[in-house]
Amino acid sequence: MKKLLFILLVASIPAWSQVPDSLYIKEHYEKLEVTIPMRDGVKLFTSIYLPKDKTRTYPILMQRTCYSVAPYGPTKYRRSLGPSRYLMQDGYIFVYQDVRGRWMSEGEFDNMRPNIPGNDRKNKTAIDEASDTWDTIDWLIKNIKGNNGRVGQWGISYPGFYTAAGIPDAHPALKASSPQAPISDFWFDDFHHNGVFLQSYLAAFATFGYQHDKPTDKSWYADKNARFGSGSARPRDGYDFHLDLGPLKNATEKYHHDNFFWQQIVEHPNYDAFWQQRNLLPHLTNAKHAVMTVGGWYDAEDLYGPLNIYKRIEATSPATQNTIVMGPWSHGDWARESGFQAVNHIYFGDSISTYYQREVERKFFNSILKENTKPDLPEALMYDCGLKVWKQFAEWPPKEIPPVKLYFGENGRLFVNEPANPQAEFEYISDPNKPVPYVSQTEGLTFTPRRFMTDDQREASMRPDVITFETEPLKEDITLAGEILAKLKVAISSTDADFIVKLIDVYPNDHPSYKHNPNNIIMGGYQQLVRHEVFRGRWRNSFEKPEPFKPGEVTDVNIALQDILHTFKKGHKVMVQIHSTWFPYIDRNPQKYVDNIYKANAEDFVKASIKVYGSSVVEVGGGEKLNTKIDTFKK
Repeated sequence: MKKLLFILLVASIPAWSQVPDSLYIKEHYEKLEVTIPMRDGVKLFTSIYLPKDKTRTYPILMQRTCYSVAPYGPTKYRRSLGPSRYLMQDGYIFVYQDVRGRWMSEGEFDNMRPNIPGNDRKNKTAIDEASDTWDTIDWLIKNIKGNNGRVGQWGISYPGFYTAAGIPDAHPALKASSPQAPISDFWFDDFHHNGVFLQSYLAAFATFGYQHDKPTDKSWYADKNARFGSGSARPRDGYDFHLDLGPLKNATEKYHHDNFFWQQIVEHPNYDAFWQQRNLLPHLTNAKHAVMTVGGWYDAEDLYGPLNIYKRIEATSPATQNTIVMGPWSHGDWARESGFQAVNHIYFGDSISTYYQREVERKFFNSILKENTKPDLPEALMYDCGLKVWKQFAEWPPKEIPPVKLYFGENGRLFVNEPANPQAEFEYISDPNKPVPYVSQTEGLTFTPRRFMTDDQREASMRPDVITFETEPLKEDITLAGEILAKLKVAISSTDADFIVKLIDVYPNDHPSYKHNPNNIIMGGYQQLVRHEVFRGRWRNSFEKPEPFKPGEVTDVNIALQDILHTFKKGHKVMVQIHSTWFPYIDRNPQKYVDNIYKANAEDFVKASIKVYGSSVVEVGGGEKLNTKIDTFKK
């Protein structure tokens, strides 16, 4: 697993496998550092790279980030510019800005700062990321010589959020936005999944939970990161570390007692006004410029964001050019090229990121910002991770691929479009003190995990607290495409429980290993995780108002998994797994209902008997938005 420092560097500096083009940048660009005033007087530090060739004008391509625009100093240059070397060599005015409250910018930092509708420029105190984006673009257009009056923006991960947050009430010069792996709602993205806390993010809080006193080019939170140890002193077994930590209240006492972001999470355990205000999706209602949203099917951090930002813009701004690209990548892999694309043990092909950078991203920005033409791109460019090919769709979710229903049968059978015995019962004992590991290998204390997104599930299949259903070997290919909704009928012996639903591709026993696999990885019989999601049962009717279960009462629990495009090939099997712990990727539910799990005591964690009934079904695709009881777009 990548170390914390490496991940932070990747987040702040686009990476390629090639030698960075630092020499090219110094030969072809000059650097300017400025502070741009916002409407409330706060000044944001901005690095600008200007082409030395003054014989023509250039569009502006901008990234706003909380991860630093380093290196600082007019004679110190970045090792790369823009989303890719192709755009760098095409010639742009590249702009990088520290958002307010971060690094060399003034102001106070706010995670996922709420949007204020309208972008009233006369109101000098009503600031948000949209207004800061507007003010920055306005200043650049008026003050930077040689620009052609057209602006684009992009960013990956948190910078992807800042890109998306700049779309509402946008400046008229903003013509193209590409939010990539963007966060859209902290309740469903990044630090939470369906409100369930991702405990695997525990060591990330220092990065986001401390204010700086004044602009600085030095980290003001590094000592807080060091609380978890560094180098050889950093825990090598994350599972044991988190289990030994005990209830999350101990994390408050030992590590995050002075962290404002952690305190916000602890004090807002439900989807209340605090989180609802930070949901960007309701504000993406009137996009007037081209948008290309990019994501990875195996992004453990931000899969919800790109899918739902695309869908929201498509639903509310049908006249806007709105494109989505989803490839066989983990978080931000499309900005890197290793020669071959693999996620953990699964190989998908060669030069896939290069294809995206050269044939998709380059075309999107150059057509709009340089040529003032509509790029020749499909509505949805989606990678089928089973067939390992790109596919184009006129809409997403696609209506041309038939829906599929999966039913749970006795003796571990999974039936495709064939209802099973609705009276059947499948039972397991969930013990939060002996939780199911989220990964088959030992991993250290991570910033965020990634490899598990395609991990082998054979170890989980052997556990008594995991129920497993699989088809017979398929006689023909089956493509699952679009949204997924697991409609579970359950009964539990306690008053609360989590439900993890996993969709798995089981390889035939004679499947050859990939050339990059370690010798101990056998692909024959490999149970590849394809899609998963977790749901905390207390929120089955409302994320705002949790409810305990009535022990023994049959209850509906509907779980929306993230979208899929995966062809299960002839000879493979389709598998579904269900369990109630997945540690330490997610935090442990005590299984005894308590008002606030972040404040639960050790004695609150109890075993529970979980029953899942044969009347349950997993619905996939059909081209329609799947209906759940919960409106995730409410303000």
